[in-house]
Amino acid sequence: MKWYFLFLIIGLFGCAGNNTSDNLVRAEKSLTQILDHYPAGRNNLFNEYYPYKHEDQATYLADTDSVKENRVAYLWPTSGVLSAVNALLHATEKEECLSLLEQKILPGLKNYFDTTRSPACYQSYISSDGHSDRFYDDNIWLAIDFCDLYRMTGDEDYLKSSEQLWDFVMSGWDEKLGGGIYWCEQKKQSKNSCSNAPASVLALKLFEVTNDSSYLKQGVEMYEWTQNNLQDKNDLLYFDNIGLDGKVDHRKFTYNSGQMLQASALLYKHTNDKKYLIEAQNIAASAISYFTKDFTTESGQIIRLFKNTDNWFNAVLFRGYIELYLLDKNPKYLNIFQQNMNQIWTAARDENGLFSKDWSGKNEDEYKWLLDQASLVEIWANLAATL
Repeated sequence: MKWYFLFLIIGLFGCAGNNTSDNLVRAEKSLTQILDHYPAGRNNLFNEYYPYKHEDQATYLADTDSVKENRVAYLWPTSGVLSAVNALLHATEKEECLSLLEQKILPGLKNYFDTTRSPACYQSYISSDGHSDRFYDDNIWLAIDFCDLYRMTGDEDYLKSSEQLWDFVMSGWDEKLGGGIYWCEQKKQSKNSCSNAPASVLALKLFEVTNDSSYLKQGVEMYEWTQNNLQDKNDLLYFDNIGLDGKVDHRKFTYNSGQMLQASALLYKHTNDKKYLIEAQNIAASAISYFTKDFTTESGQIIRLFKNTDNWFNAVLFRGYIELYLLDKNPKYLNIFQQNMNQIWTAARDENGLFSKDWSGKNEDEYKWLLDQASLVEIWANLAATL
């Protein structure tokens, strides 16, 4: 049975209830396309691209992609589907969304879980193909989702999963460079914003649900390490990583600054220290200035369009803006995201209901990446839940 029909059978379209929001409809329709176009046909796994790429080579790994046959998606894009359905569950509070997670998404993720090395965690490719690299950031994103699932459901198993992955994350901290978490367990060559900023977010989320002050302490420590080692003091945004030789990779990606934005907002929420709110507001303003440009839509509207970036990176950035909005109730940045998402829907959606990376709609990807699709579901669901 195709996943598309399973999607209809379990009634996820019913998640909308009386909410006729365009955002929720778009999230549901886009998730339907994922479930229809990306299943690998075994073990609840997904393919990385549609159409299927026989000679695909993942370029985001620490080493050369070595998978040769019967390729399925790596952990990172697969985890993005969990985040997408999580966001829909948050927006709708419907049991059907949780059923989809429990019956399909989470069983698929179990294929990546590695118990043969300690601490146990998720590895970058399915365990049946042997050992693969284990990334700290991959496991942080999953731990955040499990923590959010616990908050939404009260199911202790999700909290246990989040805390188990926290143990793995903390195994990646040492005192070289004055602290910080590595990017990859097998390639301990750099400490990255993408492993330290979200680790701070995770710690602060775990503090919120457990009231264990050690999480708050560690969240502050990770936040301050990232701020001291990877923040550009000129624009307050964040560089990608610092090598063990002390050399900083000065590339900037939306998700790195987005996670520090979210951490700042959470720190203000939990400490009431005004400096964190000011830091969050400064990052928020700078990120929009740096990562967007004026763009005129086909209807003649001038918007701030995200440029030279990545769908999923922007989805993670948006998490930070939501956290800030919950504090200061300023809708400015959410409205910018809404305008971008309206632009994507009208100008960058292909005949299969799938999307490319270029939000202007001028350049279409021949192969549509799973993570690009899942991240847009997340943004639309989060807009529906927040605005």
